[in-house]
Amino acid sequence: MSFSQFLAILRARKMAAFIAFAVVVLLALALSLLLPKKYKAEASVVIDAKPDPVSALGNATMSLPNFVATQIDIITSDRVALRVIRDLKLTEVPVLREQWQKDGGDSTIEQFLIELFQLGLEVKPSRESNVITVSYKSADPRFSATLANAFIQAYISTTLELRSDPAQNFRRFFDTQTKEARESLEKAQAKLSAYQQEKGIIATDERLDVENSRLNELSSQLTQMQAISAESNSRQGQAQGARADQLAEVLNNPLISGLKADLSRNEAKLKELNSKFGDAHPQVVEAKANIGELRSRIDAETKKVTSGVGVNNTINQGRVAQVRGALDAQRNKVLQLKAVRDEGMLLQREVDNSQRAYDLLTARLNQTALEAQSNQSYATMLTMAQPPSEPSSPKVVRNMVVAVFFGLLIAIAAVMTLEKFDRRARSSEDLVNAFGLPVLGVLPNPNAKRFVSGRLAMAAIPALTANQPQP
Repeated sequence: MSFSQFLAILRARKMAAFIAFAVVVLLALALSLLLPKKYKAEASVVIDAKPDPVSALGNATMSLPNFVATQIDIITSDRVALRVIRDLKLTEVPVLREQWQKDGGDSTIEQFLIELFQLGLEVKPSRESNVITVSYKSADPRFSATLANAFIQAYISTTLELRSDPAQNFRRFFDTQTKEARESLEKAQAKLSAYQQEKGIIATDERLDVENSRLNELSSQLTQMQAISAESNSRQGQAQGARADQLAEVLNNPLISGLKADLSRNEAKLKELNSKFGDAHPQVVEAKANIGELRSRIDAETKKVTSGVGVNNTINQGRVAQVRGALDAQRNKVLQLKAVRDEGMLLQREVDNSQRAYDLLTARLNQTALEAQSNQSYATMLTMAQPPSEPSSPKVVRNMVVAVFFGLLIAIAAVMTLEKFDRRARSSEDLVNAFGLPVLGVLPNPNAKRFVSGRLAMAAIPALTANQPQP
């Protein structure tokens, strides 16, 4: 269908199009005038993302879109609506009670009012800010403003409850945990004190250092005594052998040295007497007797000295055994002291852990106690709703513009529907399309200005096709 055909159809059925257009426009006008007027009041609330006054930490989720969406869900929740009803005492309004008794059915008056008031509530967030606009629409401008402000106040109070109620629960929880941690700390401290009293521990690390020093000293003494014992044992073996007179003790003994000197003089004198008087002379015999006595005395003194070396060796071995025993006892004592220290360290670590847990729980208890007592909400009313001076609906101008637009569409649709069921030839083009034959001429409308009386003006139109016979 060409545009000229479309215009021809509209001209032919202009009355039907006008009726359809007029019906739509008049119906929209009637509805706009008959519908009750609605007044829309708006209030706004801002979500504050400043650091929390208790924890001094900013809540990063407050800047996210899902947090704002959560706040919108809170505003439109039944809890906030129920708080509005209770704050304004709307259940005591006679008109609302009559409406509930008439339309409420089996529901409670609170549930009926919640559903009723949520119908007029509208919540919109801002695109690039944390501001949320709350609007309420009703037939009374003052009532709309009152409900919009009441929803904001109820929302702010609900946010405080949503923060304080969990904080109260957490405070009770941490209070119980803190008491248990305190009892555990007291038990661990008492166990450590009893253990220290039982073992006589005052300063375990200092005592262990002293005992370790003593152990090292005994170890050094044992090494020295073993060296001395080995030397005295070697000297005793030498003293018991044939070379006992070569011992340093024998050689350095002044008595033996004096006896040996007397022996040498007497031997020299005997040699001299023997050369003068012969072996049988009394002086020679006396000299020999003196020499024998000196040798006996030297042997006796040598035995005394060598026996002293044996006694010294026995003493040294005894001291080695004594030092070794003291070393073993000191080693066992140090090991026992280490075991005591390790057990004490375990008890001390248990006390430290209990103290650390108690401190953490105490800090969390204090923080939750402050949060439970906080009366600051992250939501603040930005603007209060005022009673509107003009109704927000129905909007006659807007409705008429929309009615004109849809009226034109419906008029065109009605014309095209009638044309579909009652198709007529509106132009020569329709005849050509319908019969497939060429048009020889077109008669003008008798009322047309181009009509010439007495003669018929005929316009030349396309000639016959070349393969079609002449009429």
